[in-house]
Amino acid sequence: MSKQSILGRIAQLARANVNALLDQAEDPAKMLDQLVRDYTNSIAEAEQAIAQTIGNLRMQEQDYQEDVRASQDWGRKALAASQKADQLRGEGSSDADKFDNLAKVALSKQMQAESEARSAEPGIRSQTEVVDKLKGGLDTMKQKLDELKSKRSELIARQKTAQAQSQVHDAIKSIDIMDPTSEIGRFEEKIRREEAKVLGQQELAASSLDAQFEALENHDRDIEIEARLAELKRGQQQAVTSGQQQSAVTDGTVDAEVVDR
Repeated sequence: MSKQSILGRIAQLARANVNALLDQAEDPAKMLDQLVRDYTNSIAEAEQAIAQTIGNLRMQEQDYQEDVRASQDWGRKALAASQKADQLRGEGSSDADKFDNLAKVALSKQMQAESEARSAEPGIRSQTEVVDKLKGGLDTMKQKLDELKSKRSELIARQKTAQAQSQVHDAIKSIDIMDPTSEIGRFEEKIRREEAKVLGQQELAASSLDAQFEALENHDRDIEIEARLAELKRGQQQAVTSGQQQSAVTDGTVDAEVVDR
């Protein structure tokens, strides 16, 4: 009776529809918390019951194997006694009947062991089916528990998102559209502080040792680029200056020639 009630409870919990339960709940998150606790406790109880049921099954199997071995052993003894009786009878000994009687006793014991083994077989088959169903129900319950935990995390995240959206919506509704410089300014400042906080968190998260070395390498690279650019500009300036000087010298030479003429 206890096994059947446990099996029925596991089957009922395994068939439970998570979404249907959530539809009936006023607070899905609290409902899920309670379901997780209930399922966890039920799984623990089911595991203990299944362990006990498996233990009983193994004991029955051991008794069955013992009956089978006893049947085989009594069969060997009956054969040995019968062979001894035939040997003595062939020798004309009066002890032949005694060994035949021993063979009959051994055969009786063999039949008793066989009967006990046969009577144990239906119980073992039934117990094996119960154990298999209990194991299957337990696996399903564990899957349901994982589903509940995942659903809980999803709902909590959605609830927080909805609350945040509701807060933003309420803030927008409270803005005086006839005086946009009053509430909008404060709301914008609040958003800026939140954005600055997020940027600060991101910067802090990125300030690992590797990131610092990478930044240092990038800084050295930037310095080198700036130095090369400055060198390039100096080279260009020197080229321009040299060109101007060369042009001035050429112009002076031309003027001198004109004067001489």
